[in-house]
Amino acid sequence: MSVWQPSWQPPWQLPDYLADVLPREARHIEDLRRDLLDTARGYGFELVMPPLLEHIESLLTGTGEALDLQTFKLVDQLSGRMLGLRADTTPQVARIDAHLLNRTGVTRLCYCGPVLHTRPDRPHATREPLQFGAEIYGHAGPEADLEALLLALDCLKSVGIAQVTVDMADVRIVDALLSGIVLDAQALSHLHAALAAKDASALSALAQDFPAETRAGLLHLIQLYGDGHVLDEAARCLPVSAPISQALADLRTLAEQLGAMDGVTLGFDLADLRGYAYYSGTRFSIYVAGASDALVRGGRYDGVGAAFDHGASGVARPAVGFSFDVKALANVAPSVAFQPAVRAPWTHIEGAASLRAAIAALRRRGETVVCVMPGHDLDAYPCDRELVYVASQWLVQAL
Repeated sequence: MSVWQPSWQPPWQLPDYLADVLPREARHIEDLRRDLLDTARGYGFELVMPPLLEHIESLLTGTGEALDLQTFKLVDQLSGRMLGLRADTTPQVARIDAHLLNRTGVTRLCYCGPVLHTRPDRPHATREPLQFGAEIYGHAGPEADLEALLLALDCLKSVGIAQVTVDMADVRIVDALLSGIVLDAQALSHLHAALAAKDASALSALAQDFPAETRAGLLHLIQLYGDGHVLDEAARCLPVSAPISQALADLRTLAEQLGAMDGVTLGFDLADLRGYAYYSGTRFSIYVAGASDALVRGGRYDGVGAAFDHGASGVARPAVGFSFDVKALANVAPSVAFQPAVRAPWTHIEGAASLRAAIAALRRRGETVVCVMPGHDLDAYPCDRELVYVASQWLVQAL
């Protein structure tokens, strides 16, 4: 019996949708990472660094099937338990807030680290995004939603992106329309997909046994996208209920605050429920020129920390935040002009001690100084100046 073997590939070839990051791009990504973390710190966000691996039941708590399918799984050689390589950092940060920090006031946390996906989440995407995110815990009002949005916009502005489109929706609208209707996970997933695709035929078929008011509300929903007039139309045509009214009021509050900001265009798509299943309220997507899909996604996910609530050792709290891939951001953010280095000799017979002192002084001023190794005339690092010994002193001269 023959056994199928994959065709031979060179050992240095990486798996599909994974790539090395080479020096110029890596420098750009690192510059962005530093700017993003500094911007978050300016708002009072504290940096956390969750592990790349966790027990699978902790990593996937409350996140739904979509994240489960995106998660690489393996067996821990020490405990025999199943581990997961994180595909999203938000559940980990919720665990940190609910079970480790265990605070009662507002907590602001941010992070930046790699996540791994079993499949790319969109065409040409990497399976190893560098995920930056920020989360606010402990406040249920729209003020936290607004701060998350303002921080996201300031993060983009800090890296040179000033023109954006913010699309908003609210999970509570669909939840209210489906109140009292029992659907299994698969049926709900199909319904959400039909709403996102604005597929009236599929939606009608899926909702054929629903109450007439619910079916009509869902079909209205796929027409509710566009500018601020969408909220007025939604109030007119959707069923009257407290959750829907509150959702529309919160969206209006955010729109009023963001609408006057320079460079921000607002839009609404009340049928858009794409993303992880843990969202519980207002949600947003931010689009920028040059990106094929939303660059930033975020919103409210009050229930994501509930599984870590264990009485005195943990607490589930309101939560809102956002995340994005810094590698994707690097594709659209302008890069900082590269500053060539100063070339210096490795050693000098007459002024060895003074040479080291001169090099150290230049580096303290923020200059890059590349010492050319003995036996080499050039270095791969671009240099436009050199350190030369003239009249018993070291001077920087143009090449």
